[in-house]
Amino acid sequence: MVIAYYQILFVLSILLTLLYIMTWHKHFDVHVTLIFTMVPIAILGNLMTANASNLSEAILANKITYFGGTFLMLMITLAILQLCDFRVPRWLRFAMFAASTLTFFGALTVGRNQWFYKSVDFAKKNGAAWLTDKKYGPFHTVFVALVLAYFAISFAAMLYSAVRKKNVPNKIILLMYIPEMVAVITFYGVRTIITPQVELLPVAYVFAQIMYLIIIHQVCLYDITDSGIDTMVQSGDKGFVSFDFKRRYLGCNETALGIFPELAEAKVDKILPEKTSVSEQVNRWLDTFENDNTQNSFRYHYGDNSYLVTLTHLYDGKRKGGYQFFLADDTKRQKYIELINNFNMRLKEQVAEKTQHIEEMHEKLVLGMATMVESRDNSTGGHIRRTSEGVRMLTDEIRKDDSLNLTDDFIKNVIKAAPMHDLGKIAVDDVILRKPGRFEPWEFEKMKAHAKEGARIVHAILEGTDDVEFHEIAENVAHYHHERWDGSGYPEGLKGEEIPLEARIMAIADVYDALVSKRVYKDSMPFDKANAIIMEGMGTQFDPQLEKYYVVARPRLEAYYSEQEAVADGSGLIGEGMCKK
Repeated sequence: MVIAYYQILFVLSILLTLLYIMTWHKHFDVHVTLIFTMVPIAILGNLMTANASNLSEAILANKITYFGGTFLMLMITLAILQLCDFRVPRWLRFAMFAASTLTFFGALTVGRNQWFYKSVDFAKKNGAAWLTDKKYGPFHTVFVALVLAYFAISFAAMLYSAVRKKNVPNKIILLMYIPEMVAVITFYGVRTIITPQVELLPVAYVFAQIMYLIIIHQVCLYDITDSGIDTMVQSGDKGFVSFDFKRRYLGCNETALGIFPELAEAKVDKILPEKTSVSEQVNRWLDTFENDNTQNSFRYHYGDNSYLVTLTHLYDGKRKGGYQFFLADDTKRQKYIELINNFNMRLKEQVAEKTQHIEEMHEKLVLGMATMVESRDNSTGGHIRRTSEGVRMLTDEIRKDDSLNLTDDFIKNVIKAAPMHDLGKIAVDDVILRKPGRFEPWEFEKMKAHAKEGARIVHAILEGTDDVEFHEIAENVAHYHHERWDGSGYPEGLKGEEIPLEARIMAIADVYDALVSKRVYKDSMPFDKANAIIMEGMGTQFDPQLEKYYVVARPRLEAYYSEQEAVADGSGLIGEGMCKK
């Protein structure tokens, strides 16, 4: 029964060691590895003692037990110091190893002198043996004192870490504390049960193995260097911060502390304090990432620096264990981008300024040409200005109604193109252009050519311009402003909506001005009579859908032309025939 007890414990210790080997990682503390190596040796000594057939075999087995026990306590102590983030100097590590070695050499003297055991006897019952009547020598006292010292160092390290160290998780401290207490109880308290043959210390060893398997699993989460980012740790140019799925802080590297100084006050294994800038920022990023894992890149500014933050899952092997933030200094690249953007913006502003200047010069040139053409006509002057204003008033009303779905750019271009509608008259002979009376049929045919010629001139002037829409509108206004809705106009005889809308708008303003303005061959027409002619032409000469806009704009048109009459009164430019409504 006793032998079976030790056999079971020995097999369990071997299985736990194999499990440790299967989960081994290069970042595991070497002292933990030695713990899993020495526990089976210590239990093997107990098993060999129980199987001994004489005193010599029992003493040899006892020496094996002390080998495991002596160095096992040393490795457990060093492992605890390492897990509690204490840096043990080499000289102290060497001194502790030397003391354990000296104590073990004392155990090797059992059976030869009285340094460790002054006397010892052998007994065997029910097939199981054990050493009896042990009287301890001075080296055994040293061994007990050494073990006591190791226990004291371990408990002091754990207590200090729990109170003062924020980077050591309390969960790890608790997991180390439990097997240590069990060992103390079994070593100094209840050594045996039922019979002296059955010691409880081997049970404490196996229990310690189980607890350290749990500890190394937790260490994989808390030890960020065990998360596949060794290169970044060594390079020092990237920061990273880890959290578990409950958003408890697991740790960060020195670079991350420089970016988030508040993390220096954060407690490992605890949620970050609320209402701090780092807590609000981290939670905002985590909320975004949890809603959509593809949204994992963020930008963070600290001081004069800009950082690119990448959020991923924290993996323990193939299992997700939490969240990992990677922080890369992106300041140089952002400054370069900002420099390029500023340069492009300044360049764009300069280009826009130059373009506007060119457009203004271009418009002045076109307006100058139109004025020059107008000066050759038999009108009394101001036709270009007045028709442009008429187009503006009509389009103002069109803009208020969404039924035609016209853009602001279209309306702006129609107004800008209005002065160009009669440029083709530059190609008409002065004899015809300045004739004071009605045209002969052949003369009218010559005059009608100005529409097509105007389109050709506009095309030549605007060819190569970047504003393709304006080019097209201006050419259409010059080409088709004499077309009629019923198809009887010129030069192409277009009908209905075949006529571009901009030309249909221009036609109303052009005819209205011809009616109410004085020419050398006629007097101005009263507003009422002019209005009657315009309204009569809706559906024949003019686009009927533009009627409602003309009707609304009519008061403004009449007010404008009345104002022009008042300004030019007595100059003969408008004439006495202009009548008010």
